[in-house]
Amino acid sequence: MRNLSTHIMIVALLFAAATAPIAPALADNAYPPARFSDPDRIQKIEAAFPQIDEIFRRYADEEKIPGMVWGIVIDQRLAHVAASGVQDRISKVPAGGTSVFRIASMTKSFTALAILKLRDAGKLSLEDPVAKWLPEFARMQLPTRDTAPLRIRDLLSHSAGFPEDNPWGDQQLAASEGDLTRWLQRGVPFSTAPGTRYEYSNYAFGLLGRIVAKASGVPYESYVEREILAKLHMSSSTFEFSRVPGDRRAVGYRLQPDGSYLDESPLPQGAFSSAGGLLTTAADLGNYIAFHLSAWPPRDEAEAGPVRRSSVREMSHLWNSSNLSMRRADGRLDATASGYGYGLRVSSDCRFEHIVGHGGGLPGFGSYMQWLPDYGVGIFAMATLTYSGPSKPISRAWDALLKSGGLQQRELPASPMLVRFRERILDLWTGWDDSKARSIAAMNLLLDVPPAQRRAEIEKLKQDVGQCTGPGPVMPENWLRGQFNLSCERGTVGVFFTLSPTEPPAIQYLVFRKLDTSGNRMVAPTGPPAGVSCSEF
Repeated sequence: MRNLSTHIMIVALLFAAATAPIAPALADNAYPPARFSDPDRIQKIEAAFPQIDEIFRRYADEEKIPGMVWGIVIDQRLAHVAASGVQDRISKVPAGGTSVFRIASMTKSFTALAILKLRDAGKLSLEDPVAKWLPEFARMQLPTRDTAPLRIRDLLSHSAGFPEDNPWGDQQLAASEGDLTRWLQRGVPFSTAPGTRYEYSNYAFGLLGRIVAKASGVPYESYVEREILAKLHMSSSTFEFSRVPGDRRAVGYRLQPDGSYLDESPLPQGAFSSAGGLLTTAADLGNYIAFHLSAWPPRDEAEAGPVRRSSVREMSHLWNSSNLSMRRADGRLDATASGYGYGLRVSSDCRFEHIVGHGGGLPGFGSYMQWLPDYGVGIFAMATLTYSGPSKPISRAWDALLKSGGLQQRELPASPMLVRFRERILDLWTGWDDSKARSIAAMNLLLDVPPAQRRAEIEKLKQDVGQCTGPGPVMPENWLRGQFNLSCERGTVGVFFTLSPTEPPAIQYLVFRKLDTSGNRMVAPTGPPAGVSCSEF
């Protein structure tokens, strides 16, 4: 009965503390955006450009690519463009920043942007049944009786259940709207139940192009050109090969078994333009990648792009997982987890937690673009050889940038909330007081570990480490969770704390722990680590 009475008393005291306006309200505090801290960051990145150029030139030579251009985007500008070979083997015009390449499936991200722009304008919903916009689906037989209606979201994330169709889809750019209508009237065979797994579909993005046209009231190409390309100053980009000036046109080739090159006839514009029809230059593609990078970090400043920053970040979220691969290369283990966002591939590997990009391949062309949102850097390459997607040199270029020391993540400043609570926690370390503890505790904190036990644990730790100074700066994991250290005579104490999801916030988790002798920052012991280093496999 005594223990029960004590428990009831603690609950009552905590409830009283929780209802008192002790901590400032969340609404009164800023949420500071992450930022780069090294003033020499860009200079270090630029110092690696010669090495990166050599990586791409070596790749072009090894793969016998007639012409290739590549570029590096830093923050919101195209910082570097270089090229090798020629854009046309007949005229021998060198490939360069103004050469116009077909980027094939990289077009899918433009289609996704168009859909999200229409969504943001209230013209459609990602939860809309596809049948709302394409009535043929209302009469289409689904693979199972319990299959949910196909949604626009499923088309965007390659979870529509359509069969993988790269061999077939690559030849459909010229398909007419009449062809597409007749195919839909006959039905679509499903390889998997919609919404159950990843399967890449050009057909799905062809359908998205028609939805863009219906929702906007203008042809798909016109909408993208007016609402996205023009607003991103991509004036050299087009869906129509015939619009490209002859002296800027990159000609596509196929490498024959005997080492000779076969000209690939340009594919005309059609109903599948939304799946792979765009042509662009290095300068324009640099603008496009810079726009995507500008969506990070989340912040308060006014919108400046054709699509909301939050919608751009939504595109880069992993909506549909595809595979986990592991291999050893160059004496190290490479592990990659990948999947699809909206019109973009999303992955993480042993080097980077969040990688965004897409490749493109069509007869005569291969291209790849990739960026690291948290690092503010993107790399792309476009080549005039069938299916020569240059993802390998881009991966090697990331390694070069890592070695340069300039490829750094933004650092999140400590929020005012964390800084304020650091001072209150320090008071408890200096001299534990139950009333002070209750004034900053969430209702669970002193139930999880009673005050007497916390006081005893702190006193034991203080005897172990001796006199302490500090505190050090708050090292935030996010706006509501962080760590600060105390430097002591016989070691360092790490203080880990997490604030509650209540208004006002309070401390729901608090641990004082002696750090290891290496002085490394420790992760708060709240559960398994969020990621595993590849060196641990």
